[in-house]
This record gives sequence, structure tokens and C-alpha cells, in this order.
Amino acid sequence: MDVDRRLLGADFVRACACLVVVFHHLVQRMGFSADFTYLGWLQIFGVIGGLGVAMFFVLSGFLLARPFWQALERGEPMPSLKVYALRRGARIIPGFWLALTVTFVLSFAVFGFPLDGWLWLRYGAGLLLVSDWHWTTLFPVELNGPLWSIGFEVTAYVLMPLGFWLVFRAARRVRNGLAQLALWLGVIALALGAHWLFANLVQVDQVNAGWDHGLQGGAKAWMPRINPFSMFAIFAIGALTGGLQVRLARYRHGLFDALALLALMATGWTIWQVFLVGSVESFAFLDVPYAFPWLPLALGTMLAVTPSTVLIGLLLDNRAVRYLAQISFGIYVWHYLAIELIAKFVFPQLLLGAHDQTLFITGTLAVIAISIFIADLSYRKLERPVINWARGLEKKTPHLLRTNLAAER
Repeated sequence: MDVDRRLLGADFVRACACLVVVFHHLVQRMGFSADFTYLGWLQIFGVIGGLGVAMFFVLSGFLLARPFWQALERGEPMPSLKVYALRRGARIIPGFWLALTVTFVLSFAVFGFPLDGWLWLRYGAGLLLVSDWHWTTLFPVELNGPLWSIGFEVTAYVLMPLGFWLVFRAARRVRNGLAQLALWLGVIALALGAHWLFANLVQVDQVNAGWDHGLQGGAKAWMPRINPFSMFAIFAIGALTGGLQVRLARYRHGLFDALALLALMATGWTIWQVFLVGSVESFAFLDVPYAFPWLPLALGTMLAVTPSTVLIGLLLDNRAVRYLAQISFGIYVWHYLAIELIAKFVFPQLLLGAHDQTLFITGTLAVIAISIFIADLSYRKLERPVINWARGLEKKTPHLLRTNLAAER
């Protein structure tokens, strides 16, 4: 595949985000002890796990906004929303629905959760991709907490074209590229305003709130501060930096290597500050989570400049990173269920706080191996065939959006 078409740096961010989330849950769920002789440094993942989700949102906004910015730069109409929706549905829905349904069945058939109306309601909201709008459905199933973010991401997929509709209308009078980027700041401001209203007007009952009351208690602890608009604000900063990359795409120079390194250092510094504070949700400006806006800005800048680097991008997006990035969605939606199944049937003591270093290493390797196996199988047998089917359907659709589908995988 052509290096330029891969958008150097994107696979690295996707792979890192995946690993941050996976190791966060391994440390969180498997009796990890910070006193482990050789593994004490892993305690950082117990704090920064949520930042992995933010990294995914920044990356998605960055990639998905580029066709819209390219159309603006060329003075063309807004890209086809039918093609946009087809691509997003083909990439997300099959793998998510499979993981959601398997988890739902296992939750009552194997793990003994009551098959009541609430469980059905949450599952239905997950299937319809609207679980992010209320705390009762925020976690669409038991056992597989990471599936919470999919509903929020789908909402961001819907809100982004609405934002660009406003920008395209205003761009009829604003031709300057930097001024058009500035218009997107208005979209971010609207998202923050909607977040403020949601956080201040939506009331969440605090009875049994907190993670010691399970996923539903955790949902009460998160909402209303974690809501569709706060997560879209993170996504929208990624979209902003996607516009910056479109305007830098024609350049390639060693100066961008230095800028990419500085952006990576800024991202690492922000993550380290989150660890020092010790807050998993990292609520920051206007109570938006995940070190907003500093982490999204630093990471988005790195994504914007790395495709123009001479060396750094090639080093970051090596073959192993590209493979991990390719199957990262499957790893994300299956790894937590793998932890629960291994703990139940293979190493029951994993979740009992045994604080055994050898057991932790063994369990970690087993979870990673199983997650990669399932994710690879899911990508080859389900996700990629559906993506290819969607590509074929696009060829039959007039007025196609000719952009890099591979970069959006």
C-alpha cells in the first residue's frame, strides 16, 4: 500500500489507544499489585485507561473529517452522506453487533445475570446504537464494559456532518483555508455549550451510584458529565486537526519530524500529568473528560504533522503496528469478555485480588493471545468481507466520495 495513503502516524495512534485500554482493564480486573517487583510500572495503566478511548475519538474525528476538508479546499459540495454512512456502518456495526449479542447471551446463560426487562432494554439500545443518551443504557450489556463507547462514537458520526453543513454554508463567503478552519471552532463551541446544558440540566439519581455498585452504578458516576456532547467535543478537535493535515499534505520535510516529536512529547506529558493526579476520568475544562482540551490538541497535532515527516512516520507505522491497528477494533470489543471468561473457567483466582505476579503474567498473556485470535478471525471473516461488500456497493452509487477508505478502517 502507498505510504501516503496510509496517513503515517494514524496506525500508531490506533495501536497505542488499543493497548492503553487493554492494559488498563488487565490491571483493573486481574488482582494487580503495584508491589510487583518487575511490573510496578504497569500501575500507570490503572489510571490512564480512559485516555485510550479519547485517543480513539480524536483519531476517528481526524480521519473522518478529512474528506470534508478536502472538498472545502477544492471548492466542491459536501461529500456524499450516503457513502459516508455506508462506510461507517460497514466498519462498525457487524463486529459490534456480534460482540454485543454474544456478550448478552453469555451474561444470562453462563454468568447468571437476570434476564429481566432492564437487560433487554440495554441490549436493545445497544443494537440501535443509542445507548449513550441515558445512564440506564450507557453500558448496553453486562460483562463487556468497553462497548459503552460505541454509542457515543456513532453519535459523533452523526453530529460531525451537521457541523460541516454549517461550515459549508458559511464557506460560501469565506474562501480562505485558515478562516474555514476557524469556522470549525464555532462547531466545537456549540458542542461545549450543549455539553454544559446537558451536564447542568440532566439529573441523575445518585442512589447506588459508584463503581462498587457495578456497571449501572458506574454509569451514574459518569453521567451527566460524560455525555454525547462532551465526547463529541473530543472528536471535534480531531476533526479540526484533520483540516490542518489536509493543508499540510503537500509538504514533506525534516522540520515535521521535529514537530511530530514535540507533539508526541506533549501527548506523553499530558498523560503523565493525568497519572500524577490519579483521576481515571480526568475531568478538565468545563468538566469535559479525558484531559480536554490538552490531550486531544497534542495528539491531533501529532496526527496532523506526522504524514509530512521524512522518518518518524515510517518508524511509528511499522509492520507490527499496522497489523495491530488493523485488528484493533476486534481487540477492543472482545478483550474484556476474554478476561471474564478466563477468570471464570481457567484462573478463578484472577479476580480475587491474589496479587500473584506469575498468575498476572500468565493471565495477561492468555487474554492478549485470545483477544488477538478472535480479533483476527473477526476481521478476516466478518469485518473485511462487509467492508469489501460496501466498497462494491459504492461503485454502483453515483457521485462517489473518492477518498482513502483504507485510512478509515
